[in-house]
Amino acid sequence: MTTSTHLKKPFGTAKMSDVARARYLSWEDAFDGAFEDGLSFLEPHRTIRKSNGIAGEAPPLPVEIEPETRSGAFVHYDNSQTAEVSWAFIRELPPLQSARK
Repeated sequence: MTTSTHLKKPFGTAKMSDVARARYLSWEDAFDGAFEDGLSFLEPHRTIRKSNGIAGEAPPLPVEIEPETRSGAFVHYDNSQTAEVSWAFIRELPPLQSARK
């Protein structure tokens, strides 16, 4: 039996830290997620749109942190759609490897 190295693997190396700030940076067309331990990530807007099935070119309106657990954020759009950005999506998934090696 052969296995592919391209299959998703469990990671689990990240430690839980509450989301401290989530905001949309229009000049980058990306979302900035900052955590209470000081780590921050920049996630491209197209990735959030694709993973949540957001249609069209609707601009994001407010970005709000999940109030109960502070483990993610919600992005609201002017076409009444909402995208969910979870803690694991931002922090646990590894960066994509570049095509060049």
